[in-house]
Amino acid sequence: MVPFEALKMARERSLDLVEISPNAVPPVCKIQDYGKYLYEKDKSDRAARKKQKVIVIKEVKFSVTVDEHDYVTKKNMAVRFLGDGDKVKASLRFKGRQMAHRDLGYKIINRLILDIGDAGTVEFMPRMEGTTLHAILAPTKKAEVQNPPAVKKPAAVAPAAPAAAKPAETAPAPVTAQA
Repeated sequence: MVPFEALKMARERSLDLVEISPNAVPPVCKIQDYGKYLYEKDKSDRAARKKQKVIVIKEVKFSVTVDEHDYVTKKNMAVRFLGDGDKVKASLRFKGRQMAHRDLGYKIINRLILDIGDAGTVEFMPRMEGTTLHAILAPTKKAEVQNPPAVKKPAAVAPAAPAAAKPAETAPAPVTAQA
């Protein structure tokens, strides 16, 4: 249809000629109220933004001299973060002469990757940046489904029991004086 005719039809109906997809050949237009079009477009944009997920990266820091209990605690934190759907950055900082023993750092990070197992996948293999060795772990889809983010709900109040069901409180028997 010729654009002039479409514009004439829109004016006869007291509506607007709205261009829907300008890049199409020929461009697609619709006869409708422009205000309504803007409202619907804004509404669909808001719905799309609502569905987007913000990616959060949590960091778990280790040292070359990490003890077993500290390692297990930090590994459990990493598993919990992955279960919540967040990415985890495992970093290990070398201090002073520890740089001569980088292999110890790689052992710790690789052990963490193996211990996490199915909870996450390696997004970036361990690599050195300056004096820091780090790897990034991403949650697996399976782990996200198993552990949805915990939403605290208010505790339900139990209904009050009827008065007849309550045990009667008895007062101590009065002491009588005998002479």
